[in-house]
Amino acid sequence: MRLSEAIELFDRPVLRDVVGDAPVRWADLGCGSGLFTEALARFLPAGSTIYGLDLRPMLQSDLVCGVHLVPVKTDFVNIPLPVAGLDGILMANSLHYVEDKAAFLSTLTRSMHPGHPESAPLRPERPLLVVEYDTDTPVPTWVPWPVSLAKLRPLMAIAGWPKVDKLGERPSAFGRSNIYSALAKIR
Repeated sequence: MRLSEAIELFDRPVLRDVVGDAPVRWADLGCGSGLFTEALARFLPAGSTIYGLDLRPMLQSDLVCGVHLVPVKTDFVNIPLPVAGLDGILMANSLHYVEDKAAFLSTLTRSMHPGHPESAPLRPERPLLVVEYDTDTPVPTWVPWPVSLAKLRPLMAIAGWPKVDKLGERPSAFGRSNIYSALAKIR
């Protein structure tokens, strides 16, 4: 996928509305090469920071559109996250690596809740931006535990993220299913 295609998956008013105008702190869980990290940077205000968490982050420390990109070597599945006070989270092609999504998302929700000691009370929405393959059929190694949009919505609701807006969709380069983007909010 090209950067322009990743940007297109995010480019919706609902994302711009939830981000706001003040600098924010986001984490990209499972950032990989940083393609979606860079796409997200185009929608955050200058002075913001995105922490790219990955076992082997290929993301480079950089400044993109006035947004600081900071690689962090860690296993994002092990919560608490090594970065506190987050205003939002991006999971682009990484949720399918989490086997127990219900437990993971519930723990993630608690860590993002405004009342949590590690959470900063800046954004009441606490957005979670998800990019995934719209399938429930596993592809060993690459997509071991897929989550279609139809399955994501009830998972998110149970975990405390009741509002899920589909942002975009495009064909997968692998031709097996489409890739979707969705924005979930705690409230």
